[in-house]
Amino acid sequence: MPNQPRPPQHAQARARHRGRRALAGAGVLLALSTALLAGGTAHAAAAVDRPSEQAGAETGAPAASQTEDKSRVTAAVLDLDGTGREPTVYGDDVAYDTASIIKVDILATLLLQAQDAGRRLTAQERAHAEPMIRHSDNAAANALWREIGRAPGLAAANKRLGLTETKGGSGTRWGLTRTTASDQIRLLRAVFGTGGKSNTGATALDEESRTYVRTLMAGVASEQAWGVSAASASGLALKNGWLQRSTSGLWDVNSVGRIVVGGHHYLVAVLSDGSTSMKDGVALVERTARAALTSASGN
Repeated sequence: MPNQPRPPQHAQARARHRGRRALAGAGVLLALSTALLAGGTAHAAAAVDRPSEQAGAETGAPAASQTEDKSRVTAAVLDLDGTGREPTVYGDDVAYDTASIIKVDILATLLLQAQDAGRRLTAQERAHAEPMIRHSDNAAANALWREIGRAPGLAAANKRLGLTETKGGSGTRWGLTRTTASDQIRLLRAVFGTGGKSNTGATALDEESRTYVRTLMAGVASEQAWGVSAASASGLALKNGWLQRSTSGLWDVNSVGRIVVGGHHYLVAVLSDGSTSMKDGVALVERTARAALTSASGN
C-alpha cells in the first residue's frame, strides 16, 4: 500500500492544537504515556487475533521481521448526560486506519440509504449486517461495502451524519478507511445521542435505525468484548477493529462504543497503531480507555 498523503501543515497544526487543548492535565498525560510505554497482556487477545480480520484491507504477507514498537494512541470521550457538545480528546486528533470499526459506519450508511428509499432492510441485508457487527464477519462487510457504493456512498452518508474527517478506503479496501477519534464520536453520537440536529430530520438516522445499530453493538461476540469495556462493562455497546499492516508487520487496534460510569452514558473512541503485536495493541487501547474515563468521569 502506498503511504497515505500527509495533511497540509495548517491542518496538522489544528490537529495538534486540538489535542493539546483537550488534554485534561498532567495526570492524564502521565497515564497515556504509561499506556504507551508499559507492557502487559489483554484478555481475549488470542481469541480475536484472526487473519480474516485483514480481508478487505490489504493483501500480502506481513513483513518478515517486525520493527521496533512505534505505537501511538488517541482517545476521545463524550459524556452524553453532561452539558458539553464536543468530546474531550486525549492525544493528537490525527487520522488512523479504521480496520473493522468501519463496519458501524457501513451499517449506518446502509440504513440511511434504506430510509431514503422509504424501506426497511431486506432479509438478506440483515443477514449480512448482523454477523458483520456481532462477529466482525468480513465477507458480510465486503457485500455491504459494495451495496452502499463503497467509499463514495460512505462519504455521502457521513456528510449527513456529521463526520468531517473520515475518508473511505480505495476500491474494496474498507479496512484502510482513515478516521479520527473525534469523528468516531460524531458517528457514535448519531447512533446513541438523545437529541440535537444530528438525530432529527430527513438527513439523520431515524429511531428504528438507531435502535438496530445499538442492539447489534450491545450483542457482540463475547471474545470480542474487549477495548473500551476495560473502562466499564456497564451499558456496554461496542465495535472493535484490528489489522496487521503488511508493509511493516505492525498492528492497528481500535475500539469504539458506549459505556456507563457513575450513571452517566459515555461515548468512547480509542484509536491506535504501530504496536508490535495484537496483544500489545489491545493492552494499549484498554489502558488508554481506563485513563481517559478516569479523567472524564472524575472517578
